Amino acid sequence: MAAAQRALPRRGAGLWGTGLHWHRCCCANYRRWPPVRYVGDFFLLLGAAFMLLGALGLVRMPDVYNRIQAAAKSATLGAIALLLGLAFLQPGWWAKLLLIGLFILFTNPVGSSTIARAIHLAGVRPWQVTAKEKLEDRS
Repeated sequence: MAAAQRALPRRGAGLWGTGLHWHRCCCANYRRWPPVRYVGDFFLLLGAAFMLLGALGLVRMPDVYNRIQAAAKSATLGAIALLLGLAFLQPGWWAKLLLIGLFILFTNPVGSSTIARAIHLAGVRPWQVTAKEKLEDRS
């Protein structure tokens, strides 16, 4: 019975039992140059703001073509800003983040234009209300 108990891992074994604590897992740049954290946080907030504006664009835009454009642009810019923020916070990940960013830069515009073409071929017409017609409706 005592041998079986010794074979079991002790409490705290695993990732946190190895001495890797949440405040020590940060990159070495935090200790040398603390403002890099603020730059990374800024880009993370910027990316989140782009994503939020894209979500608002999906709600506010009048037709499907404008919605696709708003979503594609904001998702691309938001994702690139998020990846840039992560690159500042974790400099060891820059190669992976660069590949992910290039993938997003190439596939997101192609995907949105493909969806827009499919909608156009399905016969959906764009919204065509001019500013003059809007003013006439108000009076």
